[in-house]
Amino acid sequence: MSASSSAASEGPAAKRIEFADPHGSLANLQEAEVSRARTLRGGWRWALIVATAATILLCINQQFSLRFFIGYTQLNTEYFYLLIALMLPFTFLIFPGTERAPLDRVPWYDILLFVLTFGAAIVLMNSVRKAAEAGWEFGGAPTPVIVAGLMMWFVLMEALRRTGGWSLLLSVLPFTVYPLFADEKWLGPFRGTQSTLEQATSYHVLSGESLLGIPIQAFADTVIGFLVFGTALMMTGAGKFFINLSFAMCGTFRGGAAKVCIFASGLLGMMSGSIISNVLTAGTMTIPVMKKSGFRASYAAAIEACASTGAVLAPPVMGATAFVIAQFLNVSYAEVALAAIIPAALFYIGLFMQVDSYAARHGLEGIPRSELPRVMDTIKDGWYYIFVIALLVVMLLYFKRESHAPFFATALLLVLNQLFSRETRWTFSTINKFLEVNGRTFVELVGILAGCGLLIGAFSMTGVVSSLANDLLRIAGDNAFLLLVMCAFTSLILGLGLTTTACYIFLAILVAPALEKLGLNKMAVHMFIFYWGMLSSITPPVAIASFAAAGIAGSPAMRTGWESMWVGSIIYFIPFFFVLNPALVLQGASPYLEGLGLMALAAVGTLFICGGIQGYQAFVGDLRRTGMMEWPLRVLLVVGGFVLATPGGGINPLSQWQITSLGLAILIPTVAVAMMLMRGQPLVTHPLRVR
Repeated sequence: MSASSSAASEGPAAKRIEFADPHGSLANLQEAEVSRARTLRGGWRWALIVATAATILLCINQQFSLRFFIGYTQLNTEYFYLLIALMLPFTFLIFPGTERAPLDRVPWYDILLFVLTFGAAIVLMNSVRKAAEAGWEFGGAPTPVIVAGLMMWFVLMEALRRTGGWSLLLSVLPFTVYPLFADEKWLGPFRGTQSTLEQATSYHVLSGESLLGIPIQAFADTVIGFLVFGTALMMTGAGKFFINLSFAMCGTFRGGAAKVCIFASGLLGMMSGSIISNVLTAGTMTIPVMKKSGFRASYAAAIEACASTGAVLAPPVMGATAFVIAQFLNVSYAEVALAAIIPAALFYIGLFMQVDSYAARHGLEGIPRSELPRVMDTIKDGWYYIFVIALLVVMLLYFKRESHAPFFATALLLVLNQLFSRETRWTFSTINKFLEVNGRTFVELVGILAGCGLLIGAFSMTGVVSSLANDLLRIAGDNAFLLLVMCAFTSLILGLGLTTTACYIFLAILVAPALEKLGLNKMAVHMFIFYWGMLSSITPPVAIASFAAAGIAGSPAMRTGWESMWVGSIIYFIPFFFVLNPALVLQGASPYLEGLGLMALAAVGTLFICGGIQGYQAFVGDLRRTGMMEWPLRVLLVVGGFVLATPGGGINPLSQWQITSLGLAILIPTVAVAMMLMRGQPLVTHPLRVR
């Protein structure tokens, strides 16, 4: 399928590419999120399936007020602990404690941890109602409750280590015990109210601000439903539909295989919200095709890594962090999803333009139309996916029922799949596999979210957040730009060792209040933190998305990481744009009209930035033809494009008119000089020219 063979491939006899379901035999969608995991068998597998079914039913009961428990109204805290009791113990069965631990059986010590975790959760579940009445979270809890709380604290830290690794544990653990010595003088700006071990334990496990705080609330209220929907979507063949649709729509563009990768990863990401599963789903299809089309292995892997990283940002089904943002800001998930639309669009527009300029500079053509699936045939086979997604969006944005929407969408999807699809029609074994896949995902998320909840509780207990915000403002000299750069750098560093969700929680507690005190929009601030934490997935030395893609491409891991930074370089600037003007996250007086205008300016500016980075400017041509002026012109294109894309007003001392005029003043002469030096050379008529 390389460009050199395209002519020979044209014609009615050319064989069309057939793309199978990328999920194959419905293997665990989340298995690659960690390096080692057990596949449970026998009684343990059935226990996980039953526990997962109970978890989903409990969530449905809670969200729809079905009153499964006759004559008994369950408190939210009791509901949270019941979910923890059902899911958290399986952490020790699925995720081995060490590299040497067996994968083919469950050792006795993991079974012991399973029993202790379940027992502690049940004791605490039976205590939270009395704790709310008697105020035990502030002290005075009975000894059995304190013992159960200490046990829960211990197993949570071990669960955090197994699911998120040593880096996450070592980042969270010191802060969870911090209240025990918070009054020490050497803590400086972190000095706060000190607690005894009994007080800290009670607050961590009984209050609604720590273990039962924002992360677990987000999981229990909305994440479960969206995970169920995403898994059902993929297990009914949506992956095959989205990838075939992407090849049908974008395959003929120059560098078509890479553009298909971006489009397919964006579509799959909108439904899965998982970076690694997105790489492994789309990448197995797109990376080999990119390599055959002329892209070198490391560059193909870098494109897939960047495209898949946007999965956690792309609505309607974003990553778990988005649900935590909604809880932090006390807004609906639909509002967070709306705020993410323009940032996600700019993310993929920037990536698309980077690839187009690279393909043009290196003469990489598209895939012949005769080798690609037909658009109408693809839609005919999977029309009901579009219908189901439309229902989800309408329920989210119009009816504002984010807790109900994924369950209705899942029910409709399964009915339509059973009626109209012979290939992916579900059987009893499919249902079991569906529950098992969801269970493994729930277990991993509960381990991370519950552990990170203690982080929030520690800072809430000590009351240090407000004073820390003032200290940060003093260090930055009340300079919003400096504080944003500090926040971005800190987010990137934390993101190298933490999951996106854990990184966001850290900075939402420590840095967001300082940025908000400067008058910056809350949604924009939290999206800024989220965005930068997400970028650690393509940034060495960790770069989990880049390394996963490198494994598929057969390219050196670290080289792929650096290539990913180069390919995705434009997306490192985008978060600053929507902090400068919150209309880009659809906030403000007239957000929609202003947001679209700013998005258009940012897209045009991005076009020039990508032209400068890649050395090929759309509508102008290959800048190598300008001779010795190539690099000065490329630098000016990047600078001018960045100025043009930057919103004016707000904390920017220049107005929108002034900043736009300055950008044009740089770009117009630069483009004119480039065209003059390239006079006589053919110009590119359209950046998305088809073959």
